[in-house]
Amino acid sequence: MTEVDFYELLQVERGADGATIKSAYRKLAMECHPDRNPGDAEAEAKFKTINEAYECLKDPQKRAAYDRFGHAAFQNGGGGTPGGGDGFGAFSDIFENIFGEDFMGGRGRGGRQDVRRGADLRYDYEITLEDAYHGKDAELTLDVAAACDACEGSGAKPGTGAQTCATCQGHGKVRAQQGLFLVERTCPSCHGMGQVIADPCDQCRGEGRVDQTKTIDVKIPPGVDEGTRIRVSGEGEAGARGGPAGDLYIFVHLSRHQLFQREGTALFARCPISFTTAALGGSIEVPGLDGEVHEFVVPPGMQTGKQLRKRGAGMPVLQGRGHGDLVVQFDVETPTKLSARQKEILQEFRETETGEECPESAGFFDKLKSMFGE
Repeated sequence: MTEVDFYELLQVERGADGATIKSAYRKLAMECHPDRNPGDAEAEAKFKTINEAYECLKDPQKRAAYDRFGHAAFQNGGGGTPGGGDGFGAFSDIFENIFGEDFMGGRGRGGRQDVRRGADLRYDYEITLEDAYHGKDAELTLDVAAACDACEGSGAKPGTGAQTCATCQGHGKVRAQQGLFLVERTCPSCHGMGQVIADPCDQCRGEGRVDQTKTIDVKIPPGVDEGTRIRVSGEGEAGARGGPAGDLYIFVHLSRHQLFQREGTALFARCPISFTTAALGGSIEVPGLDGEVHEFVVPPGMQTGKQLRKRGAGMPVLQGRGHGDLVVQFDVETPTKLSARQKEILQEFRETETGEECPESAGFFDKLKSMFGE
């Protein structure tokens, strides 16, 4: 039998992107759908063939294999038929994108969904900057849906069990023909579980889980920042009727620190200094989060807004090596209370000023004079 090239069959170029291939497939599928061509064996055969072609070309791995080896890529144990299924698989993908997964059965198309994963949980946890620096062993108390001990999560009264749903015969889905489409929906009797419980557990009323308060231990690693998310596997809500538990996501928040502000791995501190220290120079000591006292040498002529940096004295790198920097930004403080002697000394200093002591101020006033022609 002659094998038709998939690209020719869908009437697209070999380099066509996914959107172009899907558009071409949709048009052809609507034209030759069996419901539009009742009794036409040729149209039905073509419908199956274009589904096979689309199933292959929409999958990047299958498409790469087909581009290299052609139809031989799926023969003699090479992965089976590219399309597979009953001819409706690829056609349903178009409507899943429009109406959502449940339109044609979603991920569990035609299959039984007798277990459901529990929901993930979010927990907002506030810590200090010191805790973020050193890390912390936290004990969290949660109100969560946990597996029922009485029925061991099955939902059925001890000594009994679940029965196959008579409505969907255990598939968890029911199908109905609506015009051109074969619509598949979640079974209304078992809600997609494939099973029903005739004699539910008294403790959980058939859910397989009960509300419970539990305490878990969590390690907060050094270097976490505002908004850091920590995942704890299996500590979310228990799944219904023995389904696997979801995960717990802890979102870290940092409380305001009285001295430091954090930007990434850098720590910033605003430090006021006297105008004499700024003019003559000196040194200051800043206690770091690492427990050390870090000395900063202030050079003469320090201005407001200038910064000094201590390498490696900042925050640790999260799940990495090394630390950021500790940065001190200076604010020169003008004295507000002066003794008579101090005023006298400052007056003497002002009388000896030449303008070279503060070049920025002198330059500013020179510009003002030039603007007014003085």
